[in-house]
Amino acid sequence: MEKSQLESYTKAGKIAGQVREYGKSMIKPGASVLEIVEKIEDKIKELGGEPAFPAQISLNETAAHYCPDENDKTILKDEVICLDVGVSVDGFIGDTACTVDLSGNNSKLVLASEEALKNAIAIVKPGVKICEIGRVIKETITEHGFRPVKNLSGHGLDQYNIHDFPTIPNYDNEDDTELEENQVIAIEPFATTGIGMIGEKGFANVFQLVQIRPVRSSITREVLEEIASYNGMPFTLRWLTKKFGMKARFAMKELKNLECIKEYPPLVEKSNGLVSQAEHTILVKENPVVLTEV
Repeated sequence: MEKSQLESYTKAGKIAGQVREYGKSMIKPGASVLEIVEKIEDKIKELGGEPAFPAQISLNETAAHYCPDENDKTILKDEVICLDVGVSVDGFIGDTACTVDLSGNNSKLVLASEEALKNAIAIVKPGVKICEIGRVIKETITEHGFRPVKNLSGHGLDQYNIHDFPTIPNYDNEDDTELEENQVIAIEPFATTGIGMIGEKGFANVFQLVQIRPVRSSITREVLEEIASYNGMPFTLRWLTKKFGMKARFAMKELKNLECIKEYPPLVEKSNGLVSQAEHTILVKENPVVLTEV
């Protein structure tokens, strides 16, 4: 890894850790989900980064990908709340998440994902097999009395690529791929009171550009140019409506019809079990470097 790349990863990780804690401090009963994510995204830019994806706050049985639009009225109360933030510096990414229990009844669930992450990081080094990380995560979560979410996983990180090789499972999937020195990976255990499987459900407000095609409308061309400036990383309609107003919705409809963009609906635990998440970005070394630690 070149020095400039490491510097960008390090800066992105540091900012991500700071904004995770900043966002966590705002998660209180009566707080607006929309206001929190907008403040997080503004803070990322203030600190010298760009959002690697829209900040997301997912509640209770929703494990990931809940992203408010500009009209969202969701107010926090006694929920289990997963906060997921990503920061890009020159395309190099810091990805991190935490869970806050406002109910006061699910601290063990939150601890399960946090301890699973801690124990997984403890074994990270070159030569460790992917399945070994998954085994540690599952064993830790199970020991706490919960199940890992099997069809969500951690992942490698690369420039402008949030979900790169390798996939880091939350159970022993028998993948004997070994970690390599200087890989950057995100480990993200999900623990649940449910059956441990998620599915897509609800309105998507996270998108990704997958191909560019000719478009007829001038406003759609403008919106497409804006989306292309995200360099293939996820975005939200809320960013576009701020710049283009309601015309952005028209453009997005055309781009969906042309299959230029992919939708990412919220991911919900299939038995409606509560979900907790913990995540850090790690530089693989003999002594691993947790880039998103504060």
